[in-house]
Amino acid sequence: MIGELLPSGAVGVEAFDDRVDARLFPEEEALLTRAVDKRRREFTTVRACARDALAALGFPPAPLLPGERGAPGWPQGAVGSMTHCAGYRAAAVARAADVETIGIDAEPHDALPDGVLEAIALPEERVRLKNLAAGDPGVFWDRLLFSAKESVYKAWFPLARMWLGFEEADIAIAPEGRTFSARLLVEGPVVDGRRLGGFEGRWMIDNGVVVTGIAVPKGCA
Repeated sequence: MIGELLPSGAVGVEAFDDRVDARLFPEEEALLTRAVDKRRREFTTVRACARDALAALGFPPAPLLPGERGAPGWPQGAVGSMTHCAGYRAAAVARAADVETIGIDAEPHDALPDGVLEAIALPEERVRLKNLAAGDPGVFWDRLLFSAKESVYKAWFPLARMWLGFEEADIAIAPEGRTFSARLLVEGPVVDGRRLGGFEGRWMIDNGVVVTGIAVPKGCA
């Protein structure tokens, strides 16, 4: 799934079950001393996916430790993103010389819990969701919107190094071509000499999972 959302030069690796062969570095193990088994399995498998993706680009195995605001720390010269939800783990990476930033997110394809949509969606986004649902009621568009906003944040943070609220990006989902666009409602960072105004992303639904992804090729911000 994840590979279909990425441009040339980016590598995605996914797993639909936890990998019993996966091992952690001691520095990673130290972060899990109080973790429940579910958290340990997610943490371990998604890092195994990330290391496999990095290996495909020629990067040697290395610890992948959470940094500021929990964002994963990538090896020098790499950019990437990780995600996991019930029944799915994935990582996407690229060389920093080829891609500015990556943001991916996976969610169960189900309706959001009560009250969540009102907390994360702008009024105009809720109107668009109603129109989308009228055209295709088989898609949980609210969950897709949530996932897209998560991908936007994951792509934004490595560039801006600051918080971006759900209400600070206006997302329009296109069913044709399975794409979405995000218009930033706050001043974006300067990337390659230009002010970043938003992101373009892609989405898909399969195996009961919604996956969204953003990758900004170098020079296209």
